[in-house]
Amino acid sequence: MVQGSTRTVRPEREFLRLTEQWSDYEDDSEYSSSEYSTDSTDEEYTDLPPKVTLTSWTETGQDELMISVFKQRSYRGRNVIPSALANTLCADLGVDGVLEELNITLGTFYFLDSVISILGPYIIQNIDFGTAYAYLRRYWNDISTIEETLRIQEAEDREMRRNILANGRITMRNVPPRRVWDLRANRVVPYWFACNKAWGISHAWVDEKDRVYVMTSINGEEWPVPMPKDANLDLIRMEMLNFGAHYAWLDVLCLRQEGGKNEHLRLEEWKLDVPTIGSVYQQQLFSRVVFYFNGLGRPLRLTPGYFESDRCWFRRAWTLQEITTNPIIGGKAGKDVMNGQVERSLNRQLASLQNMRQSTSILDILSAMKRRVSTKPLDKVAGLVYLLRTSSIPIYDTKQSPTDA
Repeated sequence: MVQGSTRTVRPEREFLRLTEQWSDYEDDSEYSSSEYSTDSTDEEYTDLPPKVTLTSWTETGQDELMISVFKQRSYRGRNVIPSALANTLCADLGVDGVLEELNITLGTFYFLDSVISILGPYIIQNIDFGTAYAYLRRYWNDISTIEETLRIQEAEDREMRRNILANGRITMRNVPPRRVWDLRANRVVPYWFACNKAWGISHAWVDEKDRVYVMTSINGEEWPVPMPKDANLDLIRMEMLNFGAHYAWLDVLCLRQEGGKNEHLRLEEWKLDVPTIGSVYQQQLFSRVVFYFNGLGRPLRLTPGYFESDRCWFRRAWTLQEITTNPIIGGKAGKDVMNGQVERSLNRQLASLQNMRQSTSILDILSAMKRRVSTKPLDKVAGLVYLLRTSSIPIYDTKQSPTDA
């Protein structure tokens, strides 16, 4: 962690600078590939990093044939690491082993004497390789500036978030999320690592009886991640990679949840992070949004009664602000999972929401929210404020009543 900068930066200007920043290396246009790409000739170039294959078996111990969602069965591409390697402590690899894995994964040829000062702290602090890889990968092509760049980026991001809070209100609407999921490293990292290259993931939470709370190294075991019992983060990771995402924002993984070891931080972070969830799904921030209508990571299986259920994605208060003009439907099993009537209903619902999303009528937005349900009454208010396009947004305070909010 670094000490705060003494410079004063206008929050909106700093946000634009952060979202525009992206190194040439991380653009990855020459490396990006998966089993679904048409790239078949680059194997002959020996200076490229090798392709790595992830499978449901290697990542979760589940046979591929038992996974009904095709894109969750396997992924093949460059610059990705298996979960087993991500979970390995740098101290167990040793400094030579860490450098070897970085050189192999990124296609570089650094010698130990040029990077030992950079790698040493990750070993001393008992950090796992996934975290080290997530922090180093973006700047690995310019190792001379890594440490200073990380310090500056962290300080500027912290200053931006502090400056946009004033008198119980958030003075900037389009606030980037605090964290994103680095799909290649399989680790949650600060947003300023990904800038505008992340994808959104939208889903409706399943019923409490169908839920499990998972402690995972992906988010450093900072808080339990609420998941459907039959879903798996490592399978979702492969599906997102197959769609073409490198970074993603998933609320349960990137937004601090209840039950973690730093509950006081959750209350503070939620003041800013919850009211600005809507900005996560705007096109200027996120490349695409993947929708799981049947629950996070679950196969898409909708029945005629789905649209009347309180757990239906189209009836939840939070998801009203998450609709986009070009959604990707996740969980497809590659066969007919809906009858014609259900599919027509789904298409009508999507078209209706897209029209509402483009509407400037406050009455249309209020009417749409009125038909939705939420676990807490305050959530309906929080789910509305971004859609109303006000110049500032009230903070999320769990002690407030919906009327006061």
